[in-house]
Amino acid sequence: MEIRIQSLDTISESARKFIQYIGEARVFAFYGKMGAGKTTFVKALCEELGSTDVITSPTFSIVNEYGISYNKKSPLSREDLGESIYHFDFYRIKKLEEVYDMGYEEYFYSGALCLIEWPELIEDILPEDAVRVTIEEQTDGSRLVTW
Repeated sequence: MEIRIQSLDTISESARKFIQYIGEARVFAFYGKMGAGKTTFVKALCEELGSTDVITSPTFSIVNEYGISYNKKSPLSREDLGESIYHFDFYRIKKLEEVYDMGYEEYFYSGALCLIEWPELIEDILPEDAVRVTIEEQTDGSRLVTW
């Protein structure tokens, strides 16, 4: 599947399209170069899913937890996703042991939505059913999201 993000003005619409394809998947690994728009797209996804929290990159904390208010009309319900979205940024991970120490299994296998940036650094422990999503900047400045 693929979705093109034409500009920041259309990112919410692109996030809504992506959400329609989430289905039963709960762990999404976002691949892309620095500046490709991973964090911006994750922010749009969280907002479209009804989070009213401030969505920022968890570069220094490794994981941020966002509540879901379900005030918005979302194709997914509280029964589908639970109360939280977990947003990971593994850019600063130096050793896989750091991820073991943070208790990654409690997040990845919780049934909550997990959105992971820089999954290249933890490939060995990604769940087999993780959805691998690539975001690439195109020559016209748009972004192509594929999975």
